[in-house]
Amino acid sequence: MSKLLLIDDEEDVRYSLQRILASEEIELATAASGEEGLKVIPKFKPDLVLMDVRMTGMTGMETLRKIRATDPKLLVILMTAYGTTQTAIEAMKLGAYDYLLKPFDIPKLKEVIANALKAARDMKQVVSYEPLLQSEDYELGIIGRSGPMQQVFKIVGQVAGTDATALITGESGTGKELVARAIYHHSERATQPFLAVNCAAIPEQLLESELFGHEKGAFTGATVQRIGKFEQCNKGTIFLDEIGDMTPTTQTKILRVLQSGTFERVGGNSPLKVDVRVIAATNKPLEAAVAAKQFREDLFYRLNVVRIPLPPLRERPSDIPLLVNYFLEKNARELKRTPKSVAASVIKALEKYHWPGNVRELENAIRRAHVMAKSDAILLSDLPPEITGAISSSAPVSASTSATVSAAGGTDAAALARQLFQIAKRDPKLKIIPAVERELVIQALIETENNQVHAAKILGITRATLRKRIEKFGIQRELNVK
Repeated sequence: MSKLLLIDDEEDVRYSLQRILASEEIELATAASGEEGLKVIPKFKPDLVLMDVRMTGMTGMETLRKIRATDPKLLVILMTAYGTTQTAIEAMKLGAYDYLLKPFDIPKLKEVIANALKAARDMKQVVSYEPLLQSEDYELGIIGRSGPMQQVFKIVGQVAGTDATALITGESGTGKELVARAIYHHSERATQPFLAVNCAAIPEQLLESELFGHEKGAFTGATVQRIGKFEQCNKGTIFLDEIGDMTPTTQTKILRVLQSGTFERVGGNSPLKVDVRVIAATNKPLEAAVAAKQFREDLFYRLNVVRIPLPPLRERPSDIPLLVNYFLEKNARELKRTPKSVAASVIKALEKYHWPGNVRELENAIRRAHVMAKSDAILLSDLPPEITGAISSSAPVSASTSATVSAAGGTDAAALARQLFQIAKRDPKLKIIPAVERELVIQALIETENNQVHAAKILGITRATLRKRIEKFGIQRELNVK
């Protein structure tokens, strides 16, 4: 049974809420002031506090501060008849779980309390991940003990001590620059410069000048001579990210540098010689680009001396707890806060998600959760909706496919649509719209115990339309709908 403490200085409010909230699942205690509430808490040990903001004596805000100081895990919902933007913001900054306005919408009140009590239960199952890696691994930011990542580490170890050109491949967000920096960190050039250039982020007409520099008057706006990245990086390592986006002219110059170590600045005639190790990366299939005559074949073979393929995060879910721990500690340092713990249910959700943005998406999700968490523990409700929506209620979309469709109330429609579109791309034979429509009808009927009026209302359609869908999809046979 969950314990709820109600703090309000109005006897009528306490009486009304007692009648509304009393149930077999909730044990309820009351207090007539903030001061009294603070005395009740250590004895009653509530899972949740429902408290008025404006009270005689100690205000709700002051009481909230004291509660947070003594028990950061105790969730507090504030309520008031005097709602202002400033009060709401201040309440959430102080760590309130939620903020409600009087008079209450009773179903909404019960929903918020139920969600808060569930969050309180989740916090009792918190798992704190202790640092499991060496400090130097954390410094490099490459985290992983899975088989695929161990293979990456082996290749990095083998190539780092040489001057061989390396080509790092993998989806966006898998950590290609981190691997390039690891190679540099363990190389004999570690005391020399390391420069990273994102070839996709620099306009085509400027990339050549960025890499090789230009002479004064080489083009409009070139009022002074400029030294390019290759010259700046002499004796060091240059990392060319998204090299598949280079123009043919720039590709030719890169090939020349790799072959002879020489190049000319834009607008110059004198060859310059440099000693630079090149590490390249791409999220594009360069072999296909070569076949399509979009990338030079000779340059590809020059770059592809040692290939380091990075696995997507969805192929190494066992690394997610380690990554979460790393990002929590990193965020705590950056935000100058105490590292938060993580509910076990959060880790399970993160391990089930498909991570189209890979490790970068996970880092952003943890940073958001770190900021949004109302206590010292991160809960499911603190995760981005696209993650909780994707794993909350998956069900097969058809008998002939293993694809699943996520359907969660409150999920951002655009994010959910993007996920469904990715499913459709992976299975061109799947008719995604009828499949999703069918599953929505089935779920609505299951949830309402075959009450077609209620199901139609949930789906936002008429009962007649619902009956047509039931007949169209043959749902009667599966659910015995009458």
